[in-house]
Amino acid sequence: MVYFLSHRFPLKWLEFPAVYNIAKDELYELDEAAFDFLRRCADEKGCESGQCDRDFLDYVTKEGILSAERLTVKHPPLQKTTHPSLRYLELQITRQCNLWCKHCYMGPSEDVELPLKKVVDLLEEFEEMQGLRLLVTGGEPLLHRDFKGINDALSDYAFRKVLFTNGTLLSEKVVRNLHVDEIQISIDGLEPGHDALRGGGTFRRAMNAIETARGMGMDVSVSTMVHSKNLQDFDAMEYLFKEMGIKDWSVDVPCVEGNLKNNALFQVRPEIAGRYLGYGFGEGLHGGGQGFACGLHLVSVMADGKVARCSFYSGRPVGTADEGLHVCWRRIVPQRIEELACDCSVKDVCRGGCRFRAELIGNSHGKDICRCYAYGMNP
Repeated sequence: MVYFLSHRFPLKWLEFPAVYNIAKDELYELDEAAFDFLRRCADEKGCESGQCDRDFLDYVTKEGILSAERLTVKHPPLQKTTHPSLRYLELQITRQCNLWCKHCYMGPSEDVELPLKKVVDLLEEFEEMQGLRLLVTGGEPLLHRDFKGINDALSDYAFRKVLFTNGTLLSEKVVRNLHVDEIQISIDGLEPGHDALRGGGTFRRAMNAIETARGMGMDVSVSTMVHSKNLQDFDAMEYLFKEMGIKDWSVDVPCVEGNLKNNALFQVRPEIAGRYLGYGFGEGLHGGGQGFACGLHLVSVMADGKVARCSFYSGRPVGTADEGLHVCWRRIVPQRIEELACDCSVKDVCRGGCRFRAELIGNSHGKDICRCYAYGMNP
C-alpha cells in the first residue's frame, strides 16, 4: 500500500530530525531511518508500506501522520537549520490598540504596522528556517489595516499560528474566518480587577469571545498579569479556566515599563507578585533549552520592522526585517545559565527567569527576583 504524509504533520529538521503535529502542538523526534521514510512519503508519489518497520507504520498511521489517501498539498522546504533553531516567531503586526491598559509595557497606541508584503516575506523565511509556532501580536492585531490579507496568507504555511488579542473585537464571524490554530485572550482577573486594568465592560466582552471561540472548536489559551486588583482572584480564575476548557493559562508579572510606570497603584512588590507565578497550567507558548536562559528559540519582529531577541528588547534591536530573519537570528547570542549570577538549587528549572526583568532591577546577568520568590527563595 502507498502512504502519503499529512499536511498537518510537516517534517522539521531542527537540532534533530522531527515531525510536528500542528493541531496538537507536539514534536516527535525521529531517528534517521524514520525521517528518511517520512521524507519519501512527503513526495507526491508517496511511499510503499514495505519500506519501513511494521510497528512504526502502525504508529504513524494511527496518529494520522500518514494517510492512504493521495494528497496534493504543498510541503514546506526541508533543510537543516541553524543551531540553536529558530522555532518561535513573534510578529507584532501593529502598535494600534483599542484599549488603554494601565500595565501595557508598549505605552500609547501608535499608527505603526508591518506592511502585508513584509509579513509574507517573514512567513516565507520562518518556514524555510523550520519554524514551529507563529505568534501574531500587537497592539491589537485585528486592527491592522490589512489583517484580512495577513489572515488569508497564514493558511499557506506549515506551522502553528497563534493570535494574541484582548478579545473585544472577536465576533462569531471573525472567529469563523480566522486561519489560526489557537487564540490567546488576556484575562487579568475577575470582572472588577480585569475592568480596573483594561476598562469598563472589557471583561464581559473578552469572556464572550472565549465562549464563542471554544464553542466553535477553537483552541483558546489565556494570559494573566499579576496586579494589585486581582490578587484575590487566582483560585477562582483557575477553576473558571479549567471549566471552560482553556488549553494553556500563563501567569506573569508585568515589567514596570510603558503605562505601568505611571500607574503605581497597580504595581505589586516582587516578594508578593512572585508567589502568584505558581498559578497557570499547560505547556506555554515558547519553550527553552537545557542549560540556557529564556528565549533560546524565540525572536520578535516589531511593527516598525526592528528585530529583537524578544519584544521587551525592542529598544535594542539586532537588526531589521529588511535584512532578513537569517541574518538577525545569527546575531543573537544565547545566554547560558552558567553565565548568570544565580547559584540556587532551582536555577536549571527556572532558567534565570525573565532577563529583561532582571535587567530592570540592575543586572542583565542577575536574578529575576520575582522568579526567586516563586520558588520560595529569598534573593
